[in-house]
Amino acid sequence: MLTSVDTDLIRVLADPLRLRIVTLLAQETLCTTHLVEETGARQTNLSNHLRVLREAGVVETEPCGRFTYYRLRPDVIETVAGAFADLAAAARATGAADRKRACP
Repeated sequence: MLTSVDTDLIRVLADPLRLRIVTLLAQETLCTTHLVEETGARQTNLSNHLRVLREAGVVETEPCGRFTYYRLRPDVIETVAGAFADLAAAARATGAADRKRACP
């Protein structure tokens, strides 16, 4: 079942730019400059989205000189994926398509 933590993560990942950032970080660790180049987003907008991802625990940072590198935390993505897999398994097990609650 989805917990409030899962739904918060889903909300964070539902934004198209944040999903694009997560997709890019799944491939490699990148700094803000790389992410600006890849997404075409303004640096301030991108930094705000990265802050949201960092506060949600989806990414972690690594300072490197005057740059900050971002790395995806796959365990967080696996948690959300697992919650959806559990929902799908519950729907299969109960035959949700064939099970109807009677109307009053």
